[in-house]
Amino acid sequence: MIVGTAGHIDHGKTTLVRALTGVDTDRLEEEKARGISIELGYAYIGVDGPTDGDPVLGFVDVPGHERLVHTMVAGAGGIDFALLVVAADDGVMPQTREHVAILDLLGVARGAVALSKADRVDAARLRGVEAQIAALLAPTGLRGAPIFPLDATAAADPGLAALRSHLHAAAATAARRSEAGLFRLAVDRVFTLTGHGTVVTGTVRSGRVQVGDTVRSMPKGLDVRVRGLHAQNREAPSGRAGQRCALNLAGIEKSALERGDWLADARLLQPSRRIDVRLRLLRDGAATLRNWTPLHVHVGTAHQVAHTVLLDGERLSAGESGLVQLVFERPMCAVAGDRLVVRDAQAMRTIGGGVVLDACAPERRRRSAPRLAWLAAVERLLDGEGIAPLLEQAPHGVALRDLVRLCAAEPERIALPETAHRIDTADGAHVFHIARWQALREGTLAALHAFHERQPDEPGIDGGRLRRLVEPALADAAWRRLLDDLVAERAVRRTGPWLHLPEHRVDLDEDERRLMRQLHPLIEAGRFDPPWVRDLARQTGAAEDRVRTTLRKAVTGGEVHQVVRDLFYTGERVDELAAILRDLVLRHGPLEAARYRDAIGLGRKRTVQILEFFDRVGYTRRVRDAHVLRADSSWLERNGATPH
Repeated sequence: MIVGTAGHIDHGKTTLVRALTGVDTDRLEEEKARGISIELGYAYIGVDGPTDGDPVLGFVDVPGHERLVHTMVAGAGGIDFALLVVAADDGVMPQTREHVAILDLLGVARGAVALSKADRVDAARLRGVEAQIAALLAPTGLRGAPIFPLDATAAADPGLAALRSHLHAAAATAARRSEAGLFRLAVDRVFTLTGHGTVVTGTVRSGRVQVGDTVRSMPKGLDVRVRGLHAQNREAPSGRAGQRCALNLAGIEKSALERGDWLADARLLQPSRRIDVRLRLLRDGAATLRNWTPLHVHVGTAHQVAHTVLLDGERLSAGESGLVQLVFERPMCAVAGDRLVVRDAQAMRTIGGGVVLDACAPERRRRSAPRLAWLAAVERLLDGEGIAPLLEQAPHGVALRDLVRLCAAEPERIALPETAHRIDTADGAHVFHIARWQALREGTLAALHAFHERQPDEPGIDGGRLRRLVEPALADAAWRRLLDDLVAERAVRRTGPWLHLPEHRVDLDEDERRLMRQLHPLIEAGRFDPPWVRDLARQTGAAEDRVRTTLRKAVTGGEVHQVVRDLFYTGERVDELAAILRDLVLRHGPLEAARYRDAIGLGRKRTVQILEFFDRVGYTRRVRDAHVLRADSSWLERNGATPH
């Protein structure tokens, strides 16, 4: 069990920890000289008697000065049990109130109160201060916490002995934190040891870590190896959730790490400058938030300034709760469900706190109804309803790697509901609500049917263009899997780069095949400037309408392509034109008509017609006066290219 102190400056927190553990947590010379705590201090003792949890009781001693609240929050974030210290002569003071508010915002619900310096006051004063404390704690998770009047400077003090017994009893019955979940440690201290190198300390928030593991330093994204490990101040082969650990790291310098960083499983965290949260303002915080209000935000052991974007209103007043996007100056890392504390722009007062909902929030459409519905589904996930609400609000499905981050769990530990449909793709697995997946299938078939009705002479539609008609925001890998499934089930046919319904095919009769054997070499001989239909009719002696009808049927089979009305190119020449276009774009960027004209040796009018054909079939798209490759075009795959 990790115990964290809290309370006003000079109320005796460090003296009490020394009395309980024999350890002076003020290790800095400045702290000893000034007689106040400046940095976090740590102490450990063994738990008396048998225990279901860890046999070590750890203490995090926090500073009480109003200017060091940021350090107090960093220390309080990972504790299991609060030890509030209130001096009997002073009673409840400003930092007492602020520390209690912070503990409540962080969700700390187990604790005790040390009524220190009890030897300096009479019984009436003790009763009065006890009443103050009870009233202070009543609206918080620490309501009803036992109060122990004591003198921490007297080794034989009965109140001190009673508190010590209570702490050991609480530790002995404390539930061991689950080791399920991906490893994550909040860094609160970084230093070097001669002969060992870089060492970081912090509380393991989830999962476990072992000597030899490779973990990732975030938000910088540096992979490091755990060379050695101490858990609860003892050398150990592994550390787990709920323990304070010191990790000796290989492959990283001290200068590359700082308080506020995370060490975590590489799958868990993703840096972001935008985090969506449910924010609650304290009733007595006297604060009102509007769009772009600056705040000091504390998440884990990190502290940054952020600006607010209100998502479900125009203002948020004291005592109210709302959805807020926090926009940070630098990338931050968090996990859904993390608690946070916010202070005013001057970092003088704690005004509220909340819960992280989405640690990688979008900038666009952040107030839209679908987005707010998604955040409501995340809140239901955090309330224990599983991922079913998420899938209901995800028309494009959810990548399994995103579910891993949301649930902070390994993929195999994420329970999929009966309504889930999982697909495996080259880009990893995706999970859909089965009704959403079925709607995508039906929408794809409907879009194909509508396309054939609009353009019956076209052989089909490019896969990228079809996606833009059906669901442009669908992940490319999921879209490809959808098409593969439809093709495998013979609900859709693929002819070259074209997709079409099975019934959309016009076969040539014997006379038409005979005519095509005449037309094809004539069109091919023209290379990039083939004959028009009227010229082909004259050369073959066939009626113009018959030539036109035969070529349109051949388009459906993919043998030729109609660039403009009555002008057809063979598939080989269109592929060659596509390859030239691709090479020019990859070498020079967006392609203008003049450069393409020079490369293919045609006039401007014909060049523009060919470029418009490639735009129409989905190989390229026009950007102002130039053309760029579409990343999702089937022709791009056939030509073996990847656009910049």
